[in-house]
Amino acid sequence: MKSAERFTTHWGMIASIIGIAIGTGNIWRFPRIAAANGGGSFLVPWIIFLFIWSIPLIIAEFAIGRHTRKGTIGSFAAMMGDRFAWMGGFVGFVTTAIMFYYSVVAGWCIRYFLGSAAGTLFRAESHQQYWDTFTGSGWQPFLFHFVAVSFGILVIRKGVSGGIERVNRILIPALLVLMIASAIRAVTLPGAIQGLAFMFTPHLDQLADYRIWIQALTQNAWDTGAGWGLILTYAVYMKKKEDIPMNAAFIGIGNNAVSLLAGITIFSSVFALAPDRASELIATAGPANTGLTFIWIPQLFLSMPGGRIFTAFFFLSLSFAALSSLISMLEMASLNLCNLGINRKNSLKWVYGATLVFGIPSALNIDFLVNQDWTWGMGLMVSGACISLAVTAFGSRKFRMDYINQPGNRIQLGRIYDFLITWLIPAQVLILIGWWFSTIISSNPYGWWNPLAAESVGTCAGQWSFIIVVLLFLNRSLAARLRKNW
Repeated sequence: MKSAERFTTHWGMIASIIGIAIGTGNIWRFPRIAAANGGGSFLVPWIIFLFIWSIPLIIAEFAIGRHTRKGTIGSFAAMMGDRFAWMGGFVGFVTTAIMFYYSVVAGWCIRYFLGSAAGTLFRAESHQQYWDTFTGSGWQPFLFHFVAVSFGILVIRKGVSGGIERVNRILIPALLVLMIASAIRAVTLPGAIQGLAFMFTPHLDQLADYRIWIQALTQNAWDTGAGWGLILTYAVYMKKKEDIPMNAAFIGIGNNAVSLLAGITIFSSVFALAPDRASELIATAGPANTGLTFIWIPQLFLSMPGGRIFTAFFFLSLSFAALSSLISMLEMASLNLCNLGINRKNSLKWVYGATLVFGIPSALNIDFLVNQDWTWGMGLMVSGACISLAVTAFGSRKFRMDYINQPGNRIQLGRIYDFLITWLIPAQVLILIGWWFSTIISSNPYGWWNPLAAESVGTCAGQWSFIIVVLLFLNRSLAARLRKNW
């Protein structure tokens, strides 16, 4: 069953897909991941993976979605055959699992906007204390998780052009203006140069650490939306004559530029406002640095005239960014259910209820959120490999010639794309996961398997395997329902 809805304008489509890419992954996640992985050293593999991972996968998602006009499950069945519906299910589940805690982070953004608008954020004893009190309260993170999910569902109920496109045409420009203003103000603070040095000075000896390479790849996937199935979902609604390679390059490079702006803002602020503790604060991994953006951005804006107003506008824009990405996740899950024969109204009810319920553990326990961020952030590597396999099974040359290269495209892809999508992307997954597994097992032979540890091999392998086994068991039923509704 193919969707008749389409984006009405090129800008509306681009704004919506940029809304997938530009979000809290850039502003909340990128600074803390870069901080915990060497700053400038992290940027080296992060930029490399933009061109050999993210952009090729974004191109593939665009083409698959536009060609099949189906969600992740249906598109994999169409590209590879009914036996592989489960693989599209896995791609969709990885993103859905991220959605369950991403909605909590979106709720944090809304709470901070309201706190800055009402002034309670500035009356707190300290910004660290405000953060700790809020995240430790339990009911507040859940309440704002509920608000974020409810807003997202209300938007997609309006449809593609009336909801998703209309909202993103407002949200994304507002965010970009405030990100540029934030970065300009941050670099003018006394001591900001030390933050810039940390961010842009690589130490090449650190590149021998597998963690930096794995985190750089998964963060680039987080940054750009590559491998999530979200761009595939929005491509279902794109017009036939869009220039896929040009759009993919614009989204990938533009998105990474926003991440750099966020990093400049955060690192400059931390080194300027807490020079004696900066190295300690930014190098702390896990839950302790999860709140970097929420703790330091208010301090940055309060150091400038009209700081309270700017703080409120920043967190409003950050809320916009989070919600634009959350909307795409909710739409992806809903489209998959529609493809399986559930009507639109009921699919939204199922997605709404599931997101509220399965977001509760992350809302109540930040350690659980960190575990899920690690597990399913890593899962994006496997998800990207699945998209690569779908193109390879279809035939990478045929895929490139028939579904990507079109008359009028400003960029015509050559055979290098076939090599990237068929060989290099799967190789990256095998090498990085193999490097990770072997290093962890050799360095921690008695604890690497612990499924209860926040960032262990066991927690990833256990959760991935469980979902894959369930989807394999359901594969025949999934394929039958897809066929019935085509």
